[in-house]
Amino acid sequence: MAMQRDRDRDRDRNRDSGSEEDELPLTERVVKISRVAKVVKGGRHLSFNAVVVVGDMDGHVGIGMGKADAVPDAVRKGATAARKNIIEVPRQGSTIPHEISEKYIGSVVMLKPAQPGTGVIAGASVRAVVELAGIQDIVTKVRRSTNPVNVVKATFNGLQQLKAYDQEFANRKNLYEYGRQRERERAERQQQRQARRAAQQAAAAQRQAAAASAAQSAPTAPTVPPATT
Repeated sequence: MAMQRDRDRDRDRNRDSGSEEDELPLTERVVKISRVAKVVKGGRHLSFNAVVVVGDMDGHVGIGMGKADAVPDAVRKGATAARKNIIEVPRQGSTIPHEISEKYIGSVVMLKPAQPGTGVIAGASVRAVVELAGIQDIVTKVRRSTNPVNVVKATFNGLQQLKAYDQEFANRKNLYEYGRQRERERAERQQQRQARRAAQQAAAAQRQAAAASAAQSAPTAPTVPPATT
């Protein structure tokens, strides 16, 4: 029995170490911790919400929210959720490929590319996301609501919608070539239909001509005079 417990413990330790080695070297950053209260029959139940951003500072970033009765547990749950929500951010050098503006609920976040050496011009919430994504030069602006939760989600959605020039050009070129190919196939099918229709009309004309010639060459039956009584 003891040997079985030791074997199970070794297997769990190996599984944990293997999963830790397979994961990316991510950095965690807590954006906001909020204390929330829920009124229950016995009184008020207090808990904590944590907004956590994780990233490898090399084009991968994720966000998550965790809720627990203790702050460390809430942060841990938020980090776990963020690791499951990692995206790859397209970059152009040390900045983003193009300008984008994203709205989430009441927050509007504008992300604009900047020249090398500009740095990250952003507030705390936007800075946490763009820095962990590996963006070093960017200009941002938050309008309307400055709620950190909404700002983080708007920034994350904006980064998720960025498109690299090379990839977008290749996609549009492939789409154009696909459209040209469809047009050529459609034209070929139309020519084939016209050819079949012409062949059918020619065959019908030949059958009519053959029937007419057969009717002309057939001998006519003699007319019989009516009988007289």
